[in-house]
Amino acid sequence: MEMFIDGSWRAGQSGARMEIFSPVTGAVVDTVPLGDAADADVAVASAARAMESWKRLPMAERVALQKKLAQAMRDNADAVGKVLNAELGRPLAACIGEISRSADLLDVYAEEGLRLQATMSLGQGAGEKTIVTRDPVGVVVAITPFNYPITLLMFKLGAALIAGCTVVAKPAEDTPLSTLMLAEIFHAAGLPAGVFNVVTGDGRGIGAALIEHPVPRKVAFTGGTAAGKAIAAAATGTLKRLTLELGGQSAAIVCADADLDKATTAIARHGFANTGQFCYRVNRVFVERPVYEDFLVRLTEKAGKLTLQPEGGSGDLGPLVNEKIFANSALQSDDARARGARILLGGARVTGPGYDGGFYFPPTIIADATQDMAVMTEETFGPVLGIAPVDSAAEALALANASRYGLAGFVFSGDLARGLTLAEGLEAGSVWLNDIHRSSHYVPFGGMKESGLGREKGRYGVESYLEYKTMYLSYEVPE
Repeated sequence: MEMFIDGSWRAGQSGARMEIFSPVTGAVVDTVPLGDAADADVAVASAARAMESWKRLPMAERVALQKKLAQAMRDNADAVGKVLNAELGRPLAACIGEISRSADLLDVYAEEGLRLQATMSLGQGAGEKTIVTRDPVGVVVAITPFNYPITLLMFKLGAALIAGCTVVAKPAEDTPLSTLMLAEIFHAAGLPAGVFNVVTGDGRGIGAALIEHPVPRKVAFTGGTAAGKAIAAAATGTLKRLTLELGGQSAAIVCADADLDKATTAIARHGFANTGQFCYRVNRVFVERPVYEDFLVRLTEKAGKLTLQPEGGSGDLGPLVNEKIFANSALQSDDARARGARILLGGARVTGPGYDGGFYFPPTIIADATQDMAVMTEETFGPVLGIAPVDSAAEALALANASRYGLAGFVFSGDLARGLTLAEGLEAGSVWLNDIHRSSHYVPFGGMKESGLGREKGRYGVESYLEYKTMYLSYEVPE
């Protein structure tokens, strides 16, 4: 594939290309341009031209078009899902589901656009009015990761388009194909040329060029904390607005009076979904001692039923996307084992026919984890859970908060008052009590501390792409 700029496919100006590999087989799936600063200039110029008319399009028309784009996603979910399956390795049904659920978010943002309002103060004197309105922030650079490339793009694109912004997206090096395909689908559905552009390349090349470019007024990024800090530092040169959804090392607290069946079902489901490759998964669990061993038995049994999908076969989980992501799971498992933890499940790469071509790591449960182990302090981004016993819920809360991250938290308690107290005490942007659902499209999503800046989804997401403008009006009052 080529880059998609100004409504058409465009080769990179340097001619350099990069290969996209299947995580399942290791074979080359396709190639895309390895873009550079020259390509960034072309894409940004296209977005800036398109914004002059896009921001003036009446909100009702933008809403109608966005709903049309959402339907186009649903109509093409199978085709885009197959491409996503090829580049990400996640089982096909889950890839198709990502496309459909992402379309729902476009609809939510469209609905929020209809609720945006200007206000007029009633405090002025005769012949004076003050109106507070909202303007689109400007051209937006959207930088997305590999793990949920379409969902996390829609977090940004859906809000930006409704706000009146145009977008230049740079997908992750591992998974650009589905985003490129979606850009063509959106253009065919009626999105004007230049409103949504997709460039390809690496972060240090075209990514840095986009962030440092003087024209874009906002960067929306989902990815690792180190990269987010570098983006924030680079964006200060032009005072770009930022939305950063960064790393997580989310903790679950399981009280002695919790429903252990519900807790272990939720944690097994959420901790290992997408082979652990998402930011707000359960990463570490603190369990009160009276139910610690029972919890471990139940969780190990449920996680042990999850299967890996080999090449040409079926299963619940795919491989990790590349060697770098795989290394986190392997290193954290080895570190815990060396420091005296019990590995109750998994803990080593799966090999053999159907598995040798990819980086397959099974669901892994590390018992008796301690705070000197990497699994309890650093993001894993893989299917590894660290479990530690605690003497009280207060101790669990203190340990959960003793982290530089603050993306999500989870509490299980049969006592509602205690559960709510713990949920309120967790230093995290989202907290679940007594079950773990998908994050809602209607409420804010984002992190505290080093897990990021700003919020996405719902009206909160749209507002982050708007600037307040105050207009002071004066007129002669008729006699």
